[in-house]
Amino acid sequence: MAAPSKKLQDALNAQIVAEFHSAYVYLSMAAYFEAENWPGFAKWMRVQSREEVEHAMKIFDFVNDRGGRVQLGAIEKPPVRFASPLDAFRKAYEHERKITQKIHKLYDLAVQEGDYPTQVMLQWFIDEQVEEEKITSEAVARLERAGDHPHALLMLDRRFGKREE
Repeated sequence: MAAPSKKLQDALNAQIVAEFHSAYVYLSMAAYFEAENWPGFAKWMRVQSREEVEHAMKIFDFVNDRGGRVQLGAIEKPPVRFASPLDAFRKAYEHERKITQKIHKLYDLAVQEGDYPTQVMLQWFIDEQVEEEKITSEAVARLERAGDHPHALLMLDRRFGKREE
């Protein structure tokens, strides 16, 4: 099977970096939650970070399997300060929406290039992003309902800590 075109390969490499950046974003959020003594939210973010590394590696392996060349770029520093659990999860939701747009643009490029294997691989990411946006928007909604009520926040922290790895 032929490698993706240079233009598409460059875009896939950029997406690998974006996925690793996502892992950094979630790991930074985990660090915030750990510092603020929210172990459940921290665990949720750690699991999310590991999932983002898996996404990066999925594209990494795809490029290699097609005979392309992975070229890793610099990873942007993630945000490190958050006003509250709600603020962190709102930023996570916004981040997922940006990643969705990147995946859609990448898919559009694969269509323009007539690269069917890349389109098929990216369909998995399109489906995954529907799930990612759903779970982060649901987290935001729960935290909005909880407001500043300590008992509600403690219950949510415990619930989020039960996320499967």
